[in-house]
Amino acid sequence: MNVLLKSATILDVTNKAFHLKTRDIFIKNGVIDQIGQKITPSGKVKTISFPNLHVSLGWFDSGVSFGEPGFEERETIANGLTVAAKSGFTDIVLNPTTNPVPDSSPDIVFLKNAAREFATKVYPLGTMTVKGEGKHLAELFDMQNAGAVGFYDFQRPVENSNLLKIALQYAQNFQGLVYSFPMDRKIAGKGIVNEGPAATKLGLKGIPALAEELQIARDLSILAYAGGKLHIPTISSAASVKLIADAKKKGLDVSCSVAIHNLWFTDEVLEEFDTHYKVLPPLRGKNDQKVLLKGVKDGTIDMVTTDHMPIDIEQKRVEFDNAAPGTIGLESAFGILNNLLGTEKAINLLTAGRARYGIAEPRLQKGEVACLSLFEPETKSVFEKSDFQSTSKNSAFLGQPSTGVVYGTISGNKIAL
Repeated sequence: MNVLLKSATILDVTNKAFHLKTRDIFIKNGVIDQIGQKITPSGKVKTISFPNLHVSLGWFDSGVSFGEPGFEERETIANGLTVAAKSGFTDIVLNPTTNPVPDSSPDIVFLKNAAREFATKVYPLGTMTVKGEGKHLAELFDMQNAGAVGFYDFQRPVENSNLLKIALQYAQNFQGLVYSFPMDRKIAGKGIVNEGPAATKLGLKGIPALAEELQIARDLSILAYAGGKLHIPTISSAASVKLIADAKKKGLDVSCSVAIHNLWFTDEVLEEFDTHYKVLPPLRGKNDQKVLLKGVKDGTIDMVTTDHMPIDIEQKRVEFDNAAPGTIGLESAFGILNNLLGTEKAINLLTAGRARYGIAEPRLQKGEVACLSLFEPETKSVFEKSDFQSTSKNSAFLGQPSTGVVYGTISGNKIAL
């Protein structure tokens, strides 16, 4: 298929020749063939033209959950990838949140095959331990050979310090990326929201930031001893940012992410007991939010993630204590980040992170396979239920102001608009 993008403003800070320039882009059989001021190709061509069209390298999300297999009522792979593509994401890292969890190479092959025909490419995570139970290491090497890009017992802390040490040491043999969820369960106890004035006022049990910080401090000590590559997903506290910054200064191979909802909200929104705001880690206080934003801006925090987690309505429309944690976020990601940080910084964050997972970086140049996100950066709106295409509608962002419109993606010969 041949495609012509008309009058597209290019946002790509790595490309000095075209950054912030408005150009036509001709894509021939999935490859960028020409970039010019006015292109008039011959033959059969699909022309794409949108108001105030902007184009960037395809967006990447390091933390997305669906449901299939096991929880198809939440989100199938097919619908989830359609949502991701129409939300501007050409590549996603898929969390191991299925039933059964992917803890062997055939599980990884299944996920890769199920996603093969879609515009958005899937890079699965395998569990670090068998069944994600935290007892015995899973088949890490075999899973990486099958296509896994990291190993994560999703939102389950690695309680056995020696197991984390062994995982880091073993994975060094094949440059494997080991995850550790930042929460000390004994400190967190039965907490469900941030420990602070809001929790006290509402009578809800709190999770102290200390639970996150102790776990991170332990994990970084183990990393310093064992070596290897460690990723700490979805940090939420101010002290966590400092711990990771200090570790990086010491030369430790550690990366981290933050969920967009932890940048946008604080625990003050909990006053109505709306279960859409129940997430893990919890929404924290204003100082944490401020330091997280600073960490994103100065690069201490390597990537932002939607932490997209579909939850069926039966597990959200219950008492706050009993509700499942999680919010969807693919559809709202660009509009919220654009509002929060401005278009250029939002795009930089949305295109960051691939290298950490050994994923090839796309380039917006002639001769390169097309990997593009299409959007409009200026339209003001408010997120409504009609804006969400996920099967589950558990969004914390309903009613929130948004800036910009996502038109879709082009990934090779696959177009999702």
